[in-house]
Amino acid sequence: MSTPPPSSFPDVEELVAEVLADAPALSTALVAVEPPPEFDGTQPAVLVNRRGGAWTGDLHVDMPLIELEVYGPTKAQAHVLANSARRVLLALMDQRLGGNYVSDVEEMDGPRWLPDYLYRAANRYVSVTRLSIDVH
Repeated sequence: MSTPPPSSFPDVEELVAEVLADAPALSTALVAVEPPPEFDGTQPAVLVNRRGGAWTGDLHVDMPLIELEVYGPTKAQAHVLANSARRVLLALMDQRLGGNYVSDVEEMDGPRWLPDYLYRAANRYVSVTRLSIDVH
């Protein structure tokens, strides 16, 4: 029998965005869960999205899939920024995220070049990482 889910889940997008925004390697980039209205895809930026995931009641673990959309003025700069964000996210294992413990971090799809049809001038890399967050 699985345990009931908590009365609320942490806002993983906001928590991950805060961690990334505090990272010195990402200090020159916009880090957000939504792009500002003036965003055109050519600025250094890391956008954080929850792409799904699952609750594992037996373990009392939320396992969100976190997508990072990383932009830069050039393809090379976007790639460097994507790897910097990747490093920060992978280092969350055995750390606290908000008031919750991150027990595992698994890269599901490493940074890959993906044209952005909304922002045609964009240089974008996308990655997906699964976090295992003990929620109590």
